[in-house]
Amino acid sequence: MAGNGITKTLVWILMGLLIIGLGGFGATNLSGHVRSIGAVGKTDIDVTTYATALQNEIRALEAERGEAISFARAQALGVDQQVLSRLVSAAALENETDRVGISIGDENLRDQIVDIPAFQGLDGTFDREAYAFALQQAGMNEASFEDNIRSETARTLLQAAVVSGVQVPTSYMDAMLGYLSERRSLAFATLERSDLATGLPVPSEEDLKTYHQGHLPDFTTPETKKITYAWITPTMILDTVEVDETTLREAYDDRSSDFNRPERRLVERLIFSDTEAAQAAMKRIDEGVMFEMLVSERGLELADIDMGDVSAADLGPAADVVFGATAGEVVGPAETGLGPALFRVNAVLGAETTSFEEARPELRAALAADRARRVIDAQIETVDDLLAGGATLEEIADETDLVLGQIDWHPGLSEDIAAYDAFRTAAAEVTDADYPAVAKLEDDGIFAIRLDAIEEPRIQPLEDVRDAVVQGWRAQATIEALRSQVESQVTDLQAGASFDNLGLEATVVDDLTRRSYQADAPAEFIETVFGMEKGEVRVIEGAGRLFVLRLDDILPPAQEDEDLQRLREALRDQVAADLSQDLFQVLADDIRNRAGVTLDQAAMNAVHSNFN
Repeated sequence: MAGNGITKTLVWILMGLLIIGLGGFGATNLSGHVRSIGAVGKTDIDVTTYATALQNEIRALEAERGEAISFARAQALGVDQQVLSRLVSAAALENETDRVGISIGDENLRDQIVDIPAFQGLDGTFDREAYAFALQQAGMNEASFEDNIRSETARTLLQAAVVSGVQVPTSYMDAMLGYLSERRSLAFATLERSDLATGLPVPSEEDLKTYHQGHLPDFTTPETKKITYAWITPTMILDTVEVDETTLREAYDDRSSDFNRPERRLVERLIFSDTEAAQAAMKRIDEGVMFEMLVSERGLELADIDMGDVSAADLGPAADVVFGATAGEVVGPAETGLGPALFRVNAVLGAETTSFEEARPELRAALAADRARRVIDAQIETVDDLLAGGATLEEIADETDLVLGQIDWHPGLSEDIAAYDAFRTAAAEVTDADYPAVAKLEDDGIFAIRLDAIEEPRIQPLEDVRDAVVQGWRAQATIEALRSQVESQVTDLQAGASFDNLGLEATVVDDLTRRSYQADAPAEFIETVFGMEKGEVRVIEGAGRLFVLRLDDILPPAQEDEDLQRLREALRDQVAADLSQDLFQVLADDIRNRAGVTLDQAAMNAVHSNFN
């Protein structure tokens, strides 16, 4: 059964590759004498499979980043190497299955094919004409497709034999849980500038110069790119887009169900096999049995029977019963298309009516935004043509609706156009050799950029950053003064004195684990605590404050903690998955080493040329 489930998943993957336009990519160009880009042992790596996998990866990357990705950029990101590595591993498994004789029979192959919805007719049964047509559209024949399924299934069986059933040693899990869930009890005091027994002196000019020179990285500007850009977004032209009254009223009519909603109920429905069973269940409800118990007895969760908000029209014959009930009431049995059922009404939602005048602002905003996006889309080709003809961004701004702007960009800047991920990515990658090109923003706006100059990092003189230097000096002087002030108190704490006796206000924390979070504490707080011995006292700094910590106790994981078992199960699953992946990688590496890998760079270059 497990094998069948895995096989079905892989058949769907194969169908995805099949239907995503193999022929459209350029199968004709790749179908000459070059059939493969290499081999593992006796198993070839098909050239079209490589081309399609590359195309799919680039499309996925474009969808993730919301912008077009050139093949050169994809190569720079290592996409081609990732695809090649994956296909080499698949070929290695296929070569091994051929060597050891793993395969599936004709009957299993048939079952997989007839279950694929893409090959089924309107009646849900296998349609040979649909099967042949789908394969023809993908540039494959039945024999090659079925061979692919056999190979994929055999590879999966081999992989499953290696990675399934991996057991994590108990001692390993105990060590992991001990590390993550071991507890600490401690007390700590937080000291600030207001806790100083004496005030801070006024810094001299020499003090400020010394601090400035000792912290030059803090007063050094980042590398800055001076960028000129032209851009336009739907929001920028929203007020200029006209939406006539007729269009608004048509949109209101089309969305009448959104603006005029009948009375509804939030309902849960528990269906029974017959009326007698439903009546018996209702009798138990009347006797005081909770509705949740009936649901649980059926092996269901409340989410399984939740209908959400429904109108009378949604309930059919049960409408009168349900709409005659009050919130919290269980009613029934009532007939439904699936059999008699009990209904629990969780809330009563009154009818909602929104007039056209009330809906007008929302309708206009939605329609104007849609039209603004179409206006911008219509300008992409014009801007592209102008840029290709040598127009500057200044000329683009003069001849189109795009707005010219300039920015001194550096990593970390996130205002105005730099708030867009697409712009920040483009700004990080742009060079003075790049020509402006149109790219899309996340809100369907467009932009083009030009690098004008790069300002190297420079040290800011003291006079330009005097306020920041003074602030930094005071923070450092505060820490130094606090350290000097608590030095004797730390010694007393280590000797057994209490925080109260030393005039320190302490915060007590029990059952702290490595997974805990301590508010307002420095980042190294948890790590410091778990590096301490029982009774040890340490002092750490954080944001102009001093923390005096004393570890009072070291405790094992709390066995009664319900989260501990959930953590154990989650860790076991994660570690088992990691071990399985490691075992699979060892297998794949071993097969490649034994069978040998040969690659045809010329064939790969031929594939790459289709993307340029």
